[in-house]
Amino acid sequence: MLDDQDRIFTNLYGMHDRSLKGAQARGHWDGTRTILQNGREWIVEQMKASGLRGRGGAGFPTGLKWSFMPKESDGRPAYLVVNADESEPGTCKDREIMRHDPHTLVEGCLIASYAMQAHACYIYIRGEYIREKEALQAAIDEAYEAGLIGKNACKSGYDFDLYLAHGAGAYICGEETALLESLEGKKGMPRMKPPFPAGAGLYGCPTTVNNVESIAVVPTILRRGADWFASFGRPNNAGTKIFAVSGHVNHPCVVEDAMSISFEELIDKHCGGIRGGWDNLKAVIPGGSSVPCVRGENMKDAIMDFDALREVGSSLGTAAVIVMDQSTDIIKAIWRLSKFYKHESCGQCTPCREGTGWMMRVMDRLVKGEAEVEEIDMLFDVTKQVEGHTICALGDAAAWPIQGLIRNFRDEIEDRIKAQKTGRVSAVAAE
Repeated sequence: MLDDQDRIFTNLYGMHDRSLKGAQARGHWDGTRTILQNGREWIVEQMKASGLRGRGGAGFPTGLKWSFMPKESDGRPAYLVVNADESEPGTCKDREIMRHDPHTLVEGCLIASYAMQAHACYIYIRGEYIREKEALQAAIDEAYEAGLIGKNACKSGYDFDLYLAHGAGAYICGEETALLESLEGKKGMPRMKPPFPAGAGLYGCPTTVNNVESIAVVPTILRRGADWFASFGRPNNAGTKIFAVSGHVNHPCVVEDAMSISFEELIDKHCGGIRGGWDNLKAVIPGGSSVPCVRGENMKDAIMDFDALREVGSSLGTAAVIVMDQSTDIIKAIWRLSKFYKHESCGQCTPCREGTGWMMRVMDRLVKGEAEVEEIDMLFDVTKQVEGHTICALGDAAAWPIQGLIRNFRDEIEDRIKAQKTGRVSAVAAE
């Protein structure tokens, strides 16, 4: 378990002062100028050495991503864009950073932008995050007034501007290229890659898009050293991580702990155990609504990191852990997610536009048991036709929960169909 002195986010619960004065008292903005004076190459190499992998879901090595930016400018400006469009159901970790510890993000934006020669950074915040936007804007204003950002930021000779852009509530804008389209004032629709944002991103200029948590941990990593950060977690799964645990636990919470903590320790230490005890655990979605669910008995000994969760047929994603006990109608729960993805599809790609609605309608019938057993395989087949055949990953996100359901709870789907045929459908399914 992580010691308090090793926590990066010292005000995750809003118990302390979130202003610049409060942040500085907790060690933020300490020696920022010295970090910048160490140079761009040093910062990028330190980030690579730390083993930090993107905290937005994909888990791509952050330092490596930064190194894709052009070393020499061809006259075009470079941009850093921070993805604060946290719209994945079950995920609420970045929200706590922006609401209670915003200066970690502001300082991170300065250092990361400097490392990539970006004189401007845009934070694209989710449309529904009104109070978070206010807290973040207040922190940005304070940093400008104190000379920490703006002209000659931190007296380093580097000019840096930070802008906050408010989204309009579209989940698709959490996809990095759709976010860039929206930021440019266009309809939020993903772009084809290549070109990747590092080659042609915002306004056709070199751009890196990073998640809030990925950027907010940067100053602390550089202050305490890459080896310190890499000492947590297993190899290739380094660092501390914010977990957002919701659902059927005694104390749902958002907590920072070391990577590679076991699922059992995470739930027992921070959440007071499963509601009704461990025998009552039915299923877990370990990384936000777009990753496949895992049966409870397979999850108890699971390790919470990128590689270990792949071994149990799921993914760490955003580390939004959704816990479901035996009272859950798992078929209905997954139907609800398929309804969400149908609603949020931008409609650009045919497999996703048509497939999400098709999958939702079949799921609708499976919830009621009004289907044929053969349709289970047909539904699985359709998820495979959607997965991997779209411009962005929303098609995969719509397909994976259903694949997880069929792989892990096929017996329940079949039982419900048989019960409906014999007139014994349960009250839960009939609602």
